[in-house]
Amino acid sequence: MPESTDPPDGGMIPPIRLPDSGLESIEASVRKLLDQTAEQARQLDSLSAEPGPAHRPPAPFPGFGMTGFAGMPGLPPPSPAPPEPKPILELDGEEYENELDSLSDWVDDFLMPTYGAEVTTAAPWCDEWQEHRDVVAWMHALWMAYQQHKDPEAGLAGLFVWHRDFLTHAMAAVRAPGGPLSACKTDPDRPSHRLLAGPAPSARSKPEADTPTADATPDGAGA
Repeated sequence: MPESTDPPDGGMIPPIRLPDSGLESIEASVRKLLDQTAEQARQLDSLSAEPGPAHRPPAPFPGFGMTGFAGMPGLPPPSPAPPEPKPILELDGEEYENELDSLSDWVDDFLMPTYGAEVTTAAPWCDEWQEHRDVVAWMHALWMAYQQHKDPEAGLAGLFVWHRDFLTHAMAAVRAPGGPLSACKTDPDRPSHRLLAGPAPSARSKPEADTPTADATPDGAGA
């Protein structure tokens, strides 16, 4: 028969006694657990409470304005982008006149005194070059290229590229012996200005002439 599992002494289980060293270790572990629980509770309370103005952390970069986020409170509105440059012949009215005035200042005060050289039959010029629309277009394109290549972003070779690829070619085209100014001043002492006649409009742009239809009968033709 199996041994009886009934507790002795009328059903009472004798208490288990641990040595004093084991009790101290358990008490220390319990105290440590309670301390950690209390600390976690304090951290949760601190995170759940909304910080007031005095306790909010400072902005990470207080010296830099965030202009890229329009509409956010406390931020200045973004500055508008500069207008895209247009060829001068696409401008009209006052806009054209203002651009031509700025271009004339650059041509008369910088370009010609620096790169104009002597006026000869091989290199004509015109004191009224603003009346030559093709010359205005050339000078404006050269001016815009100058502004682009003198910018620091163009690098140290920017102006060399402007001299090689833009200045030499534009001046040679404008002041060629058979170019747009060939009928103007060819001698510094004899100012002259004349607009050369351009090609006539193409046949496609002319109004269609009246032509007889195929079934028209010439005058006098009879049966």
